[in-house]
Amino acid sequence: MDMATTTTPTFGYDDLPTLLTRLTGDEKHDRSSFSTLDVLWVLYDRVLGEDDRFILSKGHGPAAFYAVLAAKGIVPVEALDGFGSFDSPLGYHPDRKLARGVEISSGSLGHGLGVALGAALTGRRIFCLVGDAELDEGSNWEAVQYAGRIGLASLTAIVVDNDSSEHGWAVAGSVAGEAGDARPEDRGAYNASGGIERRFMLEGWAALRVDGRDHEQLEAALTPDPVGERPRCIVAEVDKK
Repeated sequence: MDMATTTTPTFGYDDLPTLLTRLTGDEKHDRSSFSTLDVLWVLYDRVLGEDDRFILSKGHGPAAFYAVLAAKGIVPVEALDGFGSFDSPLGYHPDRKLARGVEISSGSLGHGLGVALGAALTGRRIFCLVGDAELDEGSNWEAVQYAGRIGLASLTAIVVDNDSSEHGWAVAGSVAGEAGDARPEDRGAYNASGGIERRFMLEGWAALRVDGRDHEQLEAALTPDPVGERPRCIVAEVDKK
């Protein structure tokens, strides 16, 4: 986050609902957007340092992202009123060429984590937010595997889990069969809590699950470990979509 481009913030967390009411026209993505609200606030209010970078891979439904950027003085509050209009810098998908504070143009799912990995190779701390359903895109797992193999400790992936993944995530022992060949009656086991972080841990990441609405838990989990030797995955569990 380039702090040099910000103005003095005049809004707090309690002002976010009011700011969000100024963003209209993309209501079909409201739940997707609002699921990220507390993670975004804690990142920008308590965690991100001057040299850190945040990449929003979950770019569909960016209203909460824009509201937080406005609250922190990174984009003008007045720009919220034109959300999605022809000449607005705030589109229904974020555009890095138009909106200050947007690191990548996103919305087409599955690209952000790979970009974040490349950026983290410079040694700069990178935080990347993805959705649980977005992890159905195979490109994510190429990034997950490589980051784990090289111990890329400067990379943190934040998975907002609102239980919208198409196929769910299994945990060890939750699915019948020697090779995970689940019977139809066992399919519910794929939605067992803990499956996402288990997958990351198998690839060499440090991972944990927190309450995605609890600011204290989020801050503690997102604050980087100065002596960490592995990439980190923080699963922020929120209400079901």
